[in-house]
Amino acid sequence: ALIVDDEPIARRVLREELEWIGDVEVAAEADSGPAALEKIKTLQPDLMFLDLQMPGVDGFEVIRALTGGVMPVVIIVTAYDQYAVQAFEAGAIDYLLKPVSAERLALAVDRARRIAGKPREVAEHIAQLQEIRPDPAKASGPPRKIVGRLGEEYFLLAPEEVLAFQAEGNVVWVITSKGRYQATVTLRALQMRLQGLPFLRIHRNALINVTHIRKMAAMSSQRWLLTMHNNQEFMVSKRQAGAVRQLLSW
Repeated sequence: ALIVDDEPIARRVLREELEWIGDVEVAAEADSGPAALEKIKTLQPDLMFLDLQMPGVDGFEVIRALTGGVMPVVIIVTAYDQYAVQAFEAGAIDYLLKPVSAERLALAVDRARRIAGKPREVAEHIAQLQEIRPDPAKASGPPRKIVGRLGEEYFLLAPEEVLAFQAEGNVVWVITSKGRYQATVTLRALQMRLQGLPFLRIHRNALINVTHIRKMAAMSSQRWLLTMHNNQEFMVSKRQAGAVRQLLSW
């Protein structure tokens, strides 16, 4: 576990409480957001106790900086309960109010165990936490990240970096300029999640980001060939030909 808090006393109290939980080892502590991100990179902890209120890079920014690979389960620690509802609605495993009681700590660790070691579940957990906004006035931010699998690791991809989603049988690929990732949900679920963003379903097997179209070529009155910025080509179905023609008037 990694303890992240700018207050030395708070870190010491939490460490002492964790000593009573037999299978939890505190690998390190961090007193700031940048230090936490460095510890995550070097130590790859299974679990992180993260204080939200820190000067400079706060806990919210630490969560949003997690992009993939090996990511810890996050348990939020805060002295303010104003974020509790947001945290749970966003899928937080747990949150702890200071001062942390031994019973609540044990319960939080037990909940974290349920997904620790399951990279897909952890990635979804982090993606949901990234939706929390400390300022209610800014609650309508960008949608959650897209979770993509590469080998045995899962990465969080921003919608704007995705060129297209392509279905091949039961597998949906997330295509970016850097490569392909395997999606964790169906093409239809991705289409619903990305409503309001510049994504267009051009075929039953393809959903593209129109901002990444490099070239449009009319093969016939009802057939279009789209070339993306990575030079990958997509054929538009007859049913979607009209929607693609409308792009010419943008």
